[in-house]
Amino acid sequence: MLHVSGWTKWLSLIVIAVGIMVSLPNVLNDRMLARMPSWLPHTRVNFGLDLQGGSSILLQVDLPEAQKAKSELMMNDMGAALRKAKINFTALDFKADTAEVTVTDTARYGEAKTLLQGLNPLLANSLTGAGRSYDLIEAGNGKIQLRQTKAFGDQTRQQILAQSVEVVRRRVDALGTAEASVVPQMPDRIVVEVPGLSDPAQLQAMLGKTARMTFQLVDEPASNDLATNPDRKTAPVGSQILSMMDPRAPKGAAEQKIVVKKRVMVDGSRLTDAQPGFDSQTSQPVINFRFDSVGAKAFGDVTKANVNHRFAIVLDNKVLMAPNIIGPILGGSGQITNIGTTQEATTLAILLRSGALPTTVRTIEQRTVGAELGADSIKAGRIAAIAGLGLVMLFMVLRYGLFGIFADLALAMNLILLLAALTQLATLTLPGIAGIVLTLGMAVDANVLIFERIREEQRNGRGMLAAIDAGFKRAMATIIDANATHVLAAAVLFNLGQGPVKGFAVALFLGIATSFFTSVVVTRLIVVTWLNIARPRTLVI
Repeated sequence: MLHVSGWTKWLSLIVIAVGIMVSLPNVLNDRMLARMPSWLPHTRVNFGLDLQGGSSILLQVDLPEAQKAKSELMMNDMGAALRKAKINFTALDFKADTAEVTVTDTARYGEAKTLLQGLNPLLANSLTGAGRSYDLIEAGNGKIQLRQTKAFGDQTRQQILAQSVEVVRRRVDALGTAEASVVPQMPDRIVVEVPGLSDPAQLQAMLGKTARMTFQLVDEPASNDLATNPDRKTAPVGSQILSMMDPRAPKGAAEQKIVVKKRVMVDGSRLTDAQPGFDSQTSQPVINFRFDSVGAKAFGDVTKANVNHRFAIVLDNKVLMAPNIIGPILGGSGQITNIGTTQEATTLAILLRSGALPTTVRTIEQRTVGAELGADSIKAGRIAAIAGLGLVMLFMVLRYGLFGIFADLALAMNLILLLAALTQLATLTLPGIAGIVLTLGMAVDANVLIFERIREEQRNGRGMLAAIDAGFKRAMATIIDANATHVLAAAVLFNLGQGPVKGFAVALFLGIATSFFTSVVVTRLIVVTWLNIARPRTLVI
């Protein structure tokens, strides 16, 4: 018979009550919201870039550079292994995807080949555990090449993109921006959207820096020679010529050069914290940094072994400072000076805390959306939603009378629950508003099916209660089929679409879920409650 179980009734009431509490802050002004008890939700629905205004930046990850860096690393490993085995070689080189060496000791060529093959790791995350990262190629005349496999190249690109997305997300979050969106776009792009950010200059400058910091020893004899011969272009083997950063130098002034040893004594990835501050003596901006336990030990060992020698702090192949080591630094912390302005110190501290990008990231598109355009979109969307809701409610009342009012009550609950879901789970965009308006029209489909089925059962001679019960039961299969096709459509749009299409798909999916609940469960609860209270003798729909 027609009834609603106790647990269904109470569960429905709890869901509706929670939905009302979660969505309530969206209709209150700031003063009213401040007066609400602290235990009640205070979160409002977050508007996307097209509604709130803000900045959008499209980044491109330099995947070929990352692939080349892998080859360079393999080349260094090949040279180190051959030197350790005391096998003579020449022409150590690397290209985009290949590391190459020429073994001059022909008697030990086979041994060298076996040794280099041992450097070749299995593919990470391989399901079968088989497959090498590099193909070993014998190019003749003693040449041995290790060339990246296609599988390894694809895996590297995916890893680099994922790492870049994570670093970019940490940097954006460190700015204190709310609800920023960082979304990868295959194969090599990242879309960053920051609602409410009207000036993207700081963000753009921050995202474009690799921010790889290393601590390297200065090649003092070569640096002294470079000071007397500034036109010198080459550095000794194992060293490199880098530029010195001088934020106080006049624009157009010649860059100061310094020679540092290539070997990285301590890597910046060992930093656990970096905070901007001021020097107690000069009042100039500085950055106070701290290493983890491994980095602190390495930093202490290198400073202990190189007292009275210079130690360079290198950021993205430019030397920030190269102070003289007065004594061992064993506490695992230090200070970076020669920063520039306070803003530059703050930005650099954020970069160091967030970690270095695995490769270069370039800005290829930047857009700024004004808040005025977003306000117009919100106003238009509000009018469309109210107009759509009003017309649907009017139609239901004119078509089904009292039962149309029941459907309208369920539709109002659907709108409240949908707003609550958007507040907690999604960012509302202009296409999302379109999805809401579409959902309002679709939400009464189930009620129309149920009411028409009840009419049909009455025409077939069933009594009032039997007709209502049969109407709800026999319409259920059609309702489930219709909602299943809508869910599939929303899933396809979400998986294959980008940006606005995804926003539409999210709003559509949430609307399907809430409308199914309100059209079937809430409407049935309203009808059963009315029957128990009014106890009508006849039923006219």
